[in-house]
Amino acid sequence: MRRTRLVYGPTDDATGGAAIGGNGSGGNGSCGRVPGDSRFGHLYLPEQTAAARAPLVVLVHGGYWSTDYSLVVYTAIARDLAARGAVVWNVEYRRVGETGGGWPTTGRDVVAALRALDGPVADELALRDVTVDRTRVSVIGHSAGGQLAVWAAAQLGARTRGCVIDTVVAQSAVLDFTVGGDRPSVVALMGAPSAAMPARYEQASPAHQEPFDALVAAIHTVDDESVPVEMSRRYVRDAARRGQRAALYEVPGEGHSAFVDPRSAAHRQTLRVLGL
Repeated sequence: MRRTRLVYGPTDDATGGAAIGGNGSGGNGSCGRVPGDSRFGHLYLPEQTAAARAPLVVLVHGGYWSTDYSLVVYTAIARDLAARGAVVWNVEYRRVGETGGGWPTTGRDVVAALRALDGPVADELALRDVTVDRTRVSVIGHSAGGQLAVWAAAQLGARTRGCVIDTVVAQSAVLDFTVGGDRPSVVALMGAPSAAMPARYEQASPAHQEPFDALVAAIHTVDDESVPVEMSRRYVRDAARRGQRAALYEVPGEGHSAFVDPRSAAHRQTLRVLGL
């Protein structure tokens, strides 16, 4: 398979970006970006696809919205999905601990990364003569990345200029900042405790977004000690009232990190949801 590093941004309606490197090689983009700018992603292309149009999957990694974690935590999953014939856009974003990280720019980066499907990602696919199904894009996010994935899809109404997001997979995701007390990682992301900015916490919570026309598939490991399974249960229970399509899949016997292991039952459940 081929992996290419692409940059995206800025965090507005523009989708400009450029390919740099190939086959996993690096390089430095220009576009007025500071060294180490985290607005980039890895695009994985399958060796061959069984279908005329390959599935298109976006990955949004977790890790407490912190620079302690990066998109490489999803590398094994990206490679497995590409081996199954999918085109995979594994995105990075500015996190707490680096210039530009924090709310709302972290969320806006993921919106820009989704819009990049119409820009640098589309350009690279055309260059490589790869055709994808733009009417059924899947977005997967784990933990903190699940919050970002659902929130970003909601901001876009599950559509970019040229793509339709069909499914958002929220893997043991933090779907509501307004319940369960203040998590230190959420306070670091938001910049202050919830008591100081309750409206801001609500605005950042997937559970409080306007409904959008895609399925939110909440997959949660039952033995998760980082994000209790009740978070996803509550989200799906409330989704029907809000008019949001959602489904819950509980995976027994595994914990929070199972989603980044391609050998896990949690990953197999994700594959079933994606039809891969």
